[in-house]
Amino acid sequence: HSTRTDMIKTEASPKQAFYDFYLDEHQNMACRRLHFAGSSFGLLGLVKSIKTGSVKPLARGIAAGYACAWVGHFFFEKNKPASFKFPLKSFASDFRMYGDVLRGNLSLKDRKFDKAR
Repeated sequence: HSTRTDMIKTEASPKQAFYDFYLDEHQNMACRRLHFAGSSFGLLGLVKSIKTGSVKPLARGIAAGYACAWVGHFFFEKNKPASFKFPLKSFASDFRMYGDVLRGNLSLKDRKFDKAR
């Protein structure tokens, strides 16, 4: 029997299957809020790096982003971040989740308001 983890490792699996897995790993609202804040820090760092020509703000933004995400997983979601096994897919899914929150498809208040699934 193949597990869900085995399925998402294969290249033939659609992006939606991984995103569904990713959302399952982000059901706790505190964890989602921390991810949203962390992604915002990362984006702000990117903008400041472009504006100043220095990589330091980007590095700080990335560090703050991962710190927020890991606190969310270890203390609230109580699971291991998907980025440990799937760094690129998780990075892409995090920004997809960020966009879904901005578009109102995912809630930061209650999962019953989620429309993205």
